[in-house]
This record gives sequence, C-alpha cells and structure tokens, in this order.
Amino acid sequence: MSKTKTSGLTHYEILFIIPNKFTDDEAKKVSEQVEKILTDGSASITLRDYWGKKKLAYEIKHNSFGYYSLFEFDLNGAQLAAIDKSLRLFSDILRHQIVVKKQKTAEELEKAKKIQARIESKRAEKKKVEEEKAAEAAPKKPAKESKRRSGDLKDLDQKLEGILNAKDLI
Repeated sequence: MSKTKTSGLTHYEILFIIPNKFTDDEAKKVSEQVEKILTDGSASITLRDYWGKKKLAYEIKHNSFGYYSLFEFDLNGAQLAAIDKSLRLFSDILRHQIVVKKQKTAEELEKAKKIQARIESKRAEKKKVEEEKAAEAAPKKPAKESKRRSGDLKDLDQKLEGILNAKDLI
C-alpha cells in the first residue's frame, strides 16, 4: 500500500512567508506568483488569505519580519511533490508548509460562525464593562473650581496689566 494518495483530490493548505526585503505591494505580487505555481501544477485554489506583515518568532536568513500568505487548494496527491519542489526552489519565499486540511461541511461552518459570534459578543460586553469602570474611576471636577479659575484669571490679568503699566519697572 502506498503512503501517498494517488487517486482523487485532496484538500491542502499552504502557509508561506515572504521576506521583509519586499514592500507590501511587491509581497502581494510574489503571492500571486505562488498562486500561479499552484495553478500551473493543476491545483484548484479554494481560499486566498493575505495576512500582511508580521514579526517572526525567530530570525530566518537574517529576517525578523515577513509577509504571511495562506492558500487552500484541492490537488491530486501525486502532483504535490512537484509543487513542493518548485516552491523550495522559489527564492522569494523564506519558508512554506503544506498540510492536508479537512474540508468543513456546511454544518461545521455554521457552528463555527455561531461560536465566533458568541465570542465577539462576550468581548464587546467585557469592553463595555471595562469602559464603565474606567468612567467611574475617573476623577470628577467640581463646577465651582472652574468658576474660581475664570475669576482668578481676571484677577491675574488685572495684576499683570498693573505691573506692565507701572513706570518704575526698570
């Protein structure tokens, strides 16, 4: 029995890192080149996700930052080795990893959306509570002090005027 699946399409996911020597627009072009390598290898891409510039966990070839990009695609298992070799030889990629990804059913996607919505509502609720606590903890300024200050400014202006108009300053 073979370890590689030779018949039927398998769903894969590839995550790759583009070095920081490129600008954001150039990194997107490199990502398009990787997409072309995949489609030339007869892969049908189902998801494209460009994550942008992120800090790497450790330096890779003297790069501390890189542009992350993720693709999901369907491909015959026998052709995966050729695509992997092409990507290893592609010099504009720091690292890449291809893994088999289980395709989610419509029910699983709906369940994931509900969970995500619940998480977002809890985050919003928590943020609201924190903002209310911060508003309560903020010191309140009495209105009387502001009136005193405006009165104090008038007095200060009069004193300053008196000093400037004095003839014996020098």
